[in-house]
Amino acid sequence: MTIIKNNGYQLPEGSVYQPATTTNGAVSGSQTSGKGKVQDRERHSVMSSNETNSDRKSDQKLRPQHLKEYIGQSHLKMMLTMSISAALERKEPIDHVLLYGPPGLGKTTLAQVIASEMGAKIHMTSGPSLERPRDIVGLVHQLEAGDVLFIDEIHRLNRVAEELLYPAIEDFMIDLTSGKGHATRTMRLPLPKFTLIGATTKAGSISKALRDRFGFSCRLDFYNQEELSKIVERTGGILGLTIEQNAVDQIASRSRGTPRIANRLVRLVRDFAQYKGKKEIDREIAVEALQSYQVDQSGLDSTDRKLLHVVINNYDGGPVGIDTIAATIGEDSETIEDVYEPFLIQAGFLQRTPRGRIATALAYKHLGKNPPANQLSLDFGRAENQNDSFAENDEKP
Repeated sequence: MTIIKNNGYQLPEGSVYQPATTTNGAVSGSQTSGKGKVQDRERHSVMSSNETNSDRKSDQKLRPQHLKEYIGQSHLKMMLTMSISAALERKEPIDHVLLYGPPGLGKTTLAQVIASEMGAKIHMTSGPSLERPRDIVGLVHQLEAGDVLFIDEIHRLNRVAEELLYPAIEDFMIDLTSGKGHATRTMRLPLPKFTLIGATTKAGSISKALRDRFGFSCRLDFYNQEELSKIVERTGGILGLTIEQNAVDQIASRSRGTPRIANRLVRLVRDFAQYKGKKEIDREIAVEALQSYQVDQSGLDSTDRKLLHVVINNYDGGPVGIDTIAATIGEDSETIEDVYEPFLIQAGFLQRTPRGRIATALAYKHLGKNPPANQLSLDFGRAENQNDSFAENDEKP
């Protein structure tokens, strides 16, 4: 497969990418506060679910091209298989799709798979890069019949750009305005029928008007151990590695339910084994490698453990407010909410309540401490159902 390189981002042949930058040059991974300060919310750790430059360079060849190659998300794949089959039979584009869920679960990959299954060209951009009306107009006028337009971080579209998109995705028309004052004229031009695929980690931040224009709203969930083991095996095979099953399981169990992290850990373990002069990766090498990167048996790194340690030791296990935690560990509160908390809550180490965060009995045990008698542990299901921090923006206690 031919790869087109554009600003360091590798794309399949036929893809069009617009770099996700703002007018002041800030990268799309940053947030700008009301005071104009850019706040970096990326997690600088091997356990970060955010995409790194290394991931972009390495993961493109690891991405599946068809639904049958895509591991996990079985219910979502079944829905898409039926929709794609019906659309191909009618010789029409598939309906617009909204993909949401935590970072690193395969939203971009799935968008590329949909385009591949439809035999369509995919144009890739992101919400922050579409600031002005001419950005939207220029983008949609590149589209041909049946093309796929993928907008990552679609929740960060500004209001003007979003409203300009409405007729484009609903009626396949674009409104062009020329002139000023009394000479202002508006022309409505037709567009070829295309499919919009939006991706977001914050479905709750998308306006209802935009959300209602998608035919499908699909949540991607964390992967289980079996699915991650299959991903590790597949990645190892593509990279030409020999990995024993025990080593596969060790890597998968520490991947935080996230394929991006699983792939990254495979590469790190590979490098460690090569440094040690090992041609085969067994359990001993895998564990030693992961420990050298401070990744414990539950997939927690040093910052995760520090956060739990602060809640337990400094604030008696909670409840404690998110801003207090942020001040204590020296992180931005929104970074903690968006980057650190989701897995800790989903895995049952942390509980979010109206009064603040509480460390669970599982967190105490993980740090080798005895939980207090009144401390209740949370199972995975309760933690996930009670705290969907990816889809909604909760009030900060």
